[in-house]
Order: sequence, then C-alpha cells, then structure tokens
Amino acid sequence: MSEIKILTDSSAQLTPEEIEKYHITVVPLSVTVGGKTYLDGVEITRQEFVEKMSQAEDLPKTSQPPIGRLVDTIKDLTADGSEVVGIFLAKALSGTVDAARQAVELSGKSDLVHVVDSELTDRAEGLQVLAAARDVAAGKQVPEILTHLENIKKTQRLRMMIVNLENVIKGGRLGPISGKIANLLNIRIELQMPHGELKVAKKGRGKKFTMAFDQRVLDDIEANKEKIKEVGISYVSLNGVPQRLLDFAQKIKDINSKIDVLVRETSPIIATHAGMDAYAILYYTE
Repeated sequence: MSEIKILTDSSAQLTPEEIEKYHITVVPLSVTVGGKTYLDGVEITRQEFVEKMSQAEDLPKTSQPPIGRLVDTIKDLTADGSEVVGIFLAKALSGTVDAARQAVELSGKSDLVHVVDSELTDRAEGLQVLAAARDVAAGKQVPEILTHLENIKKTQRLRMMIVNLENVIKGGRLGPISGKIANLLNIRIELQMPHGELKVAKKGRGKKFTMAFDQRVLDDIEANKEKIKEVGISYVSLNGVPQRLLDFAQKIKDINSKIDVLVRETSPIIATHAGMDAYAILYYTE
C-alpha cells in the first residue's frame, strides 16, 4: 500500500519512541574514533562515542552514508509506490544531503522522493522530521508538508555554546597559537546557523559569558512563549546529563509549562566539532 514515508540521517535528534511511533527510517552516518569506524547509533552509542573521543589522540572523523546504502534504502521505501520525504543535516556540515540527491537520481525514483536540506542538525533537524511525520499522520500531502518545512526553517534557532576549544583547535578552525591563547584566557564561543551557515555569533570569557548566553536564550523563549511548542537541549558530556542543563530545562518549563523540553546527548558529528561540555538549545516558533 502506497503512502508517504519519512527518511532522515542519524544526526537528527530523535528518541527511539518517536522513531517507532512515526515509522521513521534513519540512515546512519559513519564515525571513526580511536582508529576504528562505527555506524552511528548502530555499532556505537552516543555515550560510548564521547568516552572514546575523550581518550583519542586525534580528532574523530565523520562520514556521510555511502550512496549505495542510500540507493538501497530509497528503493526499499518506494517499492510499493510510496512517496518519500527525506530530511537531512545541513549541507554546510556534511555532504549527506548531496549524497541523498545523487542516490535519488541513481535509484530512478525522482518522481517519488523529495530531498530537503534541513539547514540545521540535531533536534532542529529532528523537529522538522517530526513535523513532517505528524503531517503525514494528519493526512496531509507532500506539497503541503514541504511548505510546512520551509516555514519552520524560517524561524528555527540553533544556539550553541562551545566551552572547551580543544576540538575546534584540532580541527584547524583556530591556529595553534591563537588556540592556546584562547584556552589560557578561558575563551568561549557562541555559534549559530542562520540560513544553514555555521557562524560565530559572539566570543567571551568564562562563566559570566555562559550565563549571559543562557539568559539571552531564556529571554527569547519568554518573548515567544506562546509560539514555541518544543525545545531541544543537546549536550556533550562524559558524566551523563549535566545538572545545570536540567535546571535550564526547568526554567523553560517555568516560562510556559506547555513547552515540551527534550534534554539528550548530541550526535557524534556535533560532538566532534563542538567538543567536550558543549551544549545547544534548539527550537522554532509557529
């Protein structure tokens, strides 16, 4: 029986319950850490990845799904004549969305598969996936779903705090000298992704900068509290959920108790580039 099916990649922040409830197909990225390669979410958990990353001398590497795997997945999903809406992490972060487009061409299913660049990742991408899945459940057709996704992208926020610059330095985003100075000065960075482009929004020093960042986010949520239904808080940590992020989640609930807040470990692709103790707040307004 033909229908509309939802496809995404493993960088999307989704719970197992959400994936099962909406029959979402997730194609895993590959991660290489400590000299060994794993399928994200299949052969290594997010916590295991962070533990291995903390012990590795070299910066981990992440790879987009092989085109062959994407072709096979597309053929399987469309075998009964179903249409597919595929939502993938930002092109600025990975070649996954381009690989998906190539796979659609190779599969000969261009008439059935619709590829969307989420322009973000993590829970921001996950919220787009969930919106599309809920639209399907409500009986909406593909054009209306794609329009909904474009509208979501216009108001999405990703606010990330980089606390430890070690991975940024290893990745070559800062020169070795400036990187050392940044660490000595306890420099922290706020990242945003307007229109799918990763940008440094602000730089500052120490906990006061982090506290000011938190307050700016809370002020924005307060200003839009009736337009926000869900907020994601994602993090990189060796020791489970940081208590301060649970406290932050409660502050959001205090602003509007109807807002659903998900606090969860981020994916390896984000952990690799963000580094230890980084965290992000992700949401959109309606």
